[in-house]
Amino acid sequence: MFRSLIPRRERSVMPFGGRLGSLSRMEDEMEELLGRWFGGDGGPLAVGGFIPSLDLTETEGSYVVKVDLPGVKPEEVEVELKGRDLWIHGKREEQKEEEGKTFHRIERQYGEFRRVITLPVPINEEGIEAKFGDGVLQITVPKTEEAKAKHIQVNA
Repeated sequence: MFRSLIPRRERSVMPFGGRLGSLSRMEDEMEELLGRWFGGDGGPLAVGGFIPSLDLTETEGSYVVKVDLPGVKPEEVEVELKGRDLWIHGKREEQKEEEGKTFHRIERQYGEFRRVITLPVPINEEGIEAKFGDGVLQITVPKTEEAKAKHIQVNA
């Protein structure tokens, strides 16, 4: 409970294995869910739109973020880095209803969106790349040399 008072960027990264990692992951999921409902700081609905799905993966040298944005044009998406926070925001335009049609189901979401991802280690700001293709935005964020894992030889 008191852990939620610590700013997200200062929290230690827990390993995904083990009980503490599972609790940390559950807490992060609950915060994101509450952010969706109440539009809190960084909450995707704070701008009144939809929530695009994303994957965040880590390699030895970088982070890779993939965001599903079908129907969004590349010029309608902005990516910004503010400290260690990666901001992805944009807009998907609503398609106007056509006269003479009966709609039986409307599930596609429109409007503005915003996702904010806090990266846990220092990154190389100069090497960030963003590519858009087939409705997927892919952002590659390289780590700094200090943040990369270093192999240490164990001597007998």
